[in-house]
Amino acid sequence: MGGFFGAISKRDVTLDIFFGVDYHSHLGTRRGGMIIYDQQDGFQRQIHSIENTPFRTKFEKDLEKFHGASGIGCISDTDPQPLLVRSHLGVYAISTVGIINNAEELVDGYFNGHTRQFMAMSSGKVNASELTAALINQKDSLVEGIQYAQQVIDGSSTILILTPEGIVAARDKLGRLPVLIGRNDEGCCVSFESFACTKLGYDNAYELGPGEIVRVTPEGWETLSPAGDKMRICAFLWTYYGYPNSNYEGQNVEVMRCRNGEIMARDEVARGQLPKVDYVAGVPDSGVPHAIGYANRSGKPFARPFVKYTPTWPRSFMPASQDVRNQVAKMKQIPVPELIQGKKLLFVDDSIVRGTQLRETVDFLYGAGAEEVHMRSACPPIMYGCKYLNFSRSNSDMELLARTIVQELEGDEGQEHLEEYADSSTQRGQCLLKSICEKMGFDSLGYQSLDGLLEAIGIDRDKVCTYCWTGKE
Repeated sequence: MGGFFGAISKRDVTLDIFFGVDYHSHLGTRRGGMIIYDQQDGFQRQIHSIENTPFRTKFEKDLEKFHGASGIGCISDTDPQPLLVRSHLGVYAISTVGIINNAEELVDGYFNGHTRQFMAMSSGKVNASELTAALINQKDSLVEGIQYAQQVIDGSSTILILTPEGIVAARDKLGRLPVLIGRNDEGCCVSFESFACTKLGYDNAYELGPGEIVRVTPEGWETLSPAGDKMRICAFLWTYYGYPNSNYEGQNVEVMRCRNGEIMARDEVARGQLPKVDYVAGVPDSGVPHAIGYANRSGKPFARPFVKYTPTWPRSFMPASQDVRNQVAKMKQIPVPELIQGKKLLFVDDSIVRGTQLRETVDFLYGAGAEEVHMRSACPPIMYGCKYLNFSRSNSDMELLARTIVQELEGDEGQEHLEEYADSSTQRGQCLLKSICEKMGFDSLGYQSLDGLLEAIGIDRDKVCTYCWTGKE
């Protein structure tokens, strides 16, 4: 994934950019970047790897070098950015969030003139933000260029541009990710996460519509290109990767997650499928609010049978070595024996993607003395890797646990019946649940239904992207 933050004001915004970007650290672990603009000294930029060091620690020493009344920054799970670009449209900085599925095709088309080039990364691939800038620069204005880039990109591209005159923000054409504007007495900010605005003293003032392009100045914002009618905002914003304090399309993340858990429990009770357990718990951290809602509605007590030790290793995938990552994942799980030994436990997780660490968690719980472990997923079975963002993106859909099980059950024939497998009321759906239970060691398994998930989100279901569950755009 990735996230971004920008600010423009009548005062220096260096600290706003520093803390605003840091508040997006939950969205990526690879690189962070900041660019500040000063009218006298121009652009100042720094990009660092944050794979083993948090953004705040990595950039703190750079603060004294930055100064200026406007700037942008980002957390990136992909390429180094923001980039500084010089073209016939002037000098500007650019940061993007999204994915370009047809990058090679666009690069080949760009090379047709034989006089153009890209700086290849060590992988040989082209930086997505550089490619986006190249597409923008083929037109006569930033607005025309952004519209063109979003038209030809297969995937999604949310764009933040810093010029000497201000900030230009563009939400991707179907609004899969949010772009919010905050405002205070001295200026404005642009953010992925709404809470980053409010924590820095900005009031949430405006949310861009799908495909909308705006120019932001210290005095406010103006729409350069209006929003489109069609929206497909990513459901996983609420289910998993959005921060609990944030709101998207008027719906708070934490409230949605609790409501989602309540709906899961409500439907299980109605079907007579609620197991007899001692405690309901969440797989930390994002599964916890779903579990609180489940516990409240089911009448089962909520507990934390294990917690994650995060002061030194906030994310299990930060170390470069896979062996170290696996060991860290185990070391982070600290049991509370009094809440595990001889207990029947029901855990709620935000989702089940590949299931690798979940199997280890179940083994850990049984090893700590649990009598039964029941699992609930706060969303339907993931059947398709995301082709619009980086969440649940796999080299192959067959890496996904649900698809792997379907292949084991029926081979290629099963892949023609994914909709049935995703529906637990069907025979195939029951086979999927039973097979995953056997493979993962659960005593029972349940998935939230798509209808239940959309009810919990609470906006028009036609405006929500559910591709990873249905394969439908």
